[in-house]
Amino acid sequence: MAQNVLSITQLTEYIRGRLDDDPFLGQVAVRGEISNYKVYPSGHHYFTLKDEGAALKCVMFKCNAMRLRFRPDNGMKVIAFGRITVFPRDGAYQLYCGDLTPDGVGDLHVAFEQLKEKLSKEGLFDPAHKKPLPKYPKRIAIITSSAGAAIHDMLRILNARWPMSEVVLLPVRVQGAEAPAEIAGALRYANKWRVADLIITGRGGGSIEDLWAFNDERVARAIYESDLPVISAVGHEPDVTISDFVADARASTPSNAAEIAVPDQEELRRRLGALQTRMEQSERKRVKNLREQFEKTARSRVLQDPMAFIDDKRLLLDYTQKNLASLARQQTAHRMQQFASLAAKLDALSPLSVLGRGYAVARTEDGQILRAAQDVSVGEKIEVLLGQGSLNCTVDACNTGGYDDGKNV
Repeated sequence: MAQNVLSITQLTEYIRGRLDDDPFLGQVAVRGEISNYKVYPSGHHYFTLKDEGAALKCVMFKCNAMRLRFRPDNGMKVIAFGRITVFPRDGAYQLYCGDLTPDGVGDLHVAFEQLKEKLSKEGLFDPAHKKPLPKYPKRIAIITSSAGAAIHDMLRILNARWPMSEVVLLPVRVQGAEAPAEIAGALRYANKWRVADLIITGRGGGSIEDLWAFNDERVARAIYESDLPVISAVGHEPDVTISDFVADARASTPSNAAEIAVPDQEELRRRLGALQTRMEQSERKRVKNLREQFEKTARSRVLQDPMAFIDDKRLLLDYTQKNLASLARQQTAHRMQQFASLAAKLDALSPLSVLGRGYAVARTEDGQILRAAQDVSVGEKIEVLLGQGSLNCTVDACNTGGYDDGKNV
């Protein structure tokens, strides 16, 4: 029996044709976990989907990968949409992926969390980088759609609260593929030309897809790089965007942004009125105190009878002088008495007083005082100090046993 012998290429092409003709395999959705995820310089993405029992090679070409709103990564559970076919060079079937979504949560949610984590690590949300808002801005730049309700709400509130501020509208698209680039460009333009003191950027409410331009990395970096303070006003109170985290201030709504941007002139008038009232009351009280002090001074004796006041002061001066003289005499007498007492004590302790009572002091030629007979030798010269004058003597004998009328000296 004759049998057709096929080449590898023929067999592969046959299998590929059968797979391509199968309508079920032409559009499949496959759930699995990503592994071996790689992005080549060509922009094509290659990865493997696996579960507990099998693995499936996948490829996503650049044109499809560019539409992804999140960054696939190893270990992520996803659902891949595409067609099954054979890659002839390897002879293996694989999934040509046209779209990819996270399994369990939306791709926008994943993209939001990924970008939020990335920018947070880079420090774009750091409170230390945030700039204070001017209290009384002269010019305010609003970056939003010129056709939306948000701009009309902001203009109405700004004009009612603080009409002194000039408003500059930089119209941009706030949704769609072109919106992020336009918003980022308007932010850079406002900074380059210093068109205002303060920037408000945002839009009214909508779905997460409608607000997605304000979750774009280009917009976030433009806000971070702005030298002018930026208020982010996107959607309604529950809506939170990446722009809210980066901006210097977040407003819950565009209307709230206008309230944050400028003071309320009516409130300021009330405060100024209250300050004026307090100042007037304080001034009236001060004038009253001064008047009472003046009247009290005018009734004083020094103004009513100045000569009598002078006489009183003269009497006080005489009395003081007498007291000072008496006190000086008492102090002098006391000091003299202290001096005499100290002089008497000093005289009693003086060696001269002792000598004056008939005693003498003997000392050697080098001035050493003699306290015992054994301190000198026979023949040594000594000096004897008397109450009046002194004697130069030569020792003839030393009596070390005690006093014997001095005959041995």
